[in-house]
Amino acid sequence: MTNWDHTTDVVVVGSGGGGMTAALVAKQAGLDVLLVEKSEYYGGSTALSGGGLWIPNNYLLQRDGLDDSLDKARTYLQHTVGDRTPQSLQDAYLINAPEMVKYLAANSQVRFHRSVGYADYYPERPGGMADGRAIEGSPFDGNKLGDDLAQLRPMSIEVPAGLAFTASEYNKLGMITSTWAGKRVALKVGARTVVNMLTGVRLLALGQALIARLRLSLKDENVPLWLNAPLKDLIVEDDAVTGIVVEKDGRPQSIHAHKGVILAAGGFAHNQAMREQYQKAPVDHTWSSANPANTGDAIQLGMKLGAKIDLMDDAWWGPSSMPPDAPVMFHVGERSYPGAIIVNADGRRFTNEAASYVEVVHAMYEKHTAETSHIPATFIMDGRFRRKYIFGTLFPMQPIPKAYFESGYFKRGDTLEALAEQCGLDPANLRETVERFNRFARAGVDEDYHRGDSAYDRYYGDPTVKPNPCLAPIEEPPFYAEQMVPGDLGTKGGLVMDEHARVLREDGSVIAGLYVTGNNSASVMGNTYPGAGSTIGPSMTFGYIAAKHLAGGKIRPVGEPPR
Repeated sequence: MTNWDHTTDVVVVGSGGGGMTAALVAKQAGLDVLLVEKSEYYGGSTALSGGGLWIPNNYLLQRDGLDDSLDKARTYLQHTVGDRTPQSLQDAYLINAPEMVKYLAANSQVRFHRSVGYADYYPERPGGMADGRAIEGSPFDGNKLGDDLAQLRPMSIEVPAGLAFTASEYNKLGMITSTWAGKRVALKVGARTVVNMLTGVRLLALGQALIARLRLSLKDENVPLWLNAPLKDLIVEDDAVTGIVVEKDGRPQSIHAHKGVILAAGGFAHNQAMREQYQKAPVDHTWSSANPANTGDAIQLGMKLGAKIDLMDDAWWGPSSMPPDAPVMFHVGERSYPGAIIVNADGRRFTNEAASYVEVVHAMYEKHTAETSHIPATFIMDGRFRRKYIFGTLFPMQPIPKAYFESGYFKRGDTLEALAEQCGLDPANLRETVERFNRFARAGVDEDYHRGDSAYDRYYGDPTVKPNPCLAPIEEPPFYAEQMVPGDLGTKGGLVMDEHARVLREDGSVIAGLYVTGNNSASVMGNTYPGAGSTIGPSMTFGYIAAKHLAGGKIRPVGEPPR
């Protein structure tokens, strides 16, 4: 092509954590960069997330004197991911991830803190860590973004002005009725919220804080960001990708990228046709918590060029529920709290409810049959559970909205049998299941599924409940139930890449000029989820790797992060 509408060195498609990291590092390496975003908001699924990154051997672990190393992390991935993804890809992640976060902390507005005690999801496996390897972006005053704050993708659940808490604080808030630590954090968050409201601070936390810090860093480097500019095509010349076509201001615009194109536009979570084509039924895009703009456009364009795809049948699954007139609810801590179970259509337990959310949904799909439905499953809790613990957006002792019962989202019964009848479960089976579970709870040992045995299970457990913080009898009426479906944080499959984040063809050759990261790519984590932040960590790391490769390795020195 000779008549390009715009020319740059690197064009990055997608403004989540991976895309922003790639754009920032490439710009700081001296390259001219353009960042384009499909929707009216920047931030992607990262802005909707908890903002965690799973980063082995990171500088914060080192500062705290915790025992981690490249070899230890490699051992852990060998016992979780295994050979589902190439060792070269895993090593690229393990080597570059700690370098990436240290680079950002030293060369940008991004600051991190540890999610202290947030265990790896399989901490008892060789190389696992009960202390965890998760970090998160530190809270941030969104007012520093000026007018650009209005374009930050809003959280799915509306949060009152001034209220913000980190993932670590959320864990403590879950124990507000049980522990002094929970009460102290609640008072701290409450006092901070009042101060923010009085002073006008627009405090951001979780994924929004991470994205806001990256956005300010991009502004500092004068990286242009085009919103409302969906990708329409990849331009190929002499067997190499040399640019893209986007739609902007109602017309197509061609963008020439001298060095290359980085795809960071998310997966296909909200493309129902693709989900039905590649994933096991039943599946419904409305169950997903991913960015609504994730419809697989970039993956489809890569496939048209002959790119290899993998892991298309998998996702970053998690048990979710569908409250009336509200966004889908992704359930994490509730499954570890004592006094509740998840059962199938026969009224029987089928998994360790407190396990990694991916594991729970894998069990739902693996055991789902025409004879015994596991989708949806049913979450059963008693009156004590509702008085003591958070469920979704409901705080302890908070009245359950009338609409929850009228819509059927919540069901209530004075007896287990009455609850079973309302849910369409076998009353005798449910009674037997609960009585068996209650025996385990009193003994503190789940003989069926080992709930509470793992440090990960116990992270969200109630430490005041003995002998097992994840087990308590279900016995105090009224009893409550709600349905859980296999939701997700995004799809996991996409374009296959090499250790430099370059897109590969079916025959293993490189598509010159085309790079990929995040949920546009087939995840380095394979079919599993090693720890909190195993989505955003690789997305930002392979964005960093792509930018570094495009710059010929000539990037700013990593340097020492501020303390």
